[in-house]
Amino acid sequence: MVIAGDDKGKTGEVLAVYPKKRKVLVKGINRVYKHLRPSRSHPQGGRVQKEMPIDISNVLPIDPKTGQPTRVGFRITPDGKKERYAKKSGETLSVLYDRNKLRSKKEE
Repeated sequence: MVIAGDDKGKTGEVLAVYPKKRKVLVKGINRVYKHLRPSRSHPQGGRVQKEMPIDISNVLPIDPKTGQPTRVGFRITPDGKKERYAKKSGETLSVLYDRNKLRSKKEE
């Protein structure tokens, strides 16, 4: 969910993440018009609408339990998995890696 800017309150699917630039590309958000000069590939020319990246600080993930925007925390579960979780409900968002598997690879 977008929390700031012209598209505040809108939700969309994250298409790409650019960590070095601290930007995300969200489907249907921050749409702009690119004006095209007539050429061989576009003989008519015209305007093409496309999404532009927005700053990562203006986006929050949606809590799967409540459907509201939430901040993200990290925790290590008792079985050794590091995961991202929703701060509002405590629901798991994604598992990043299993620490036990990393240890077994280092020992080999």
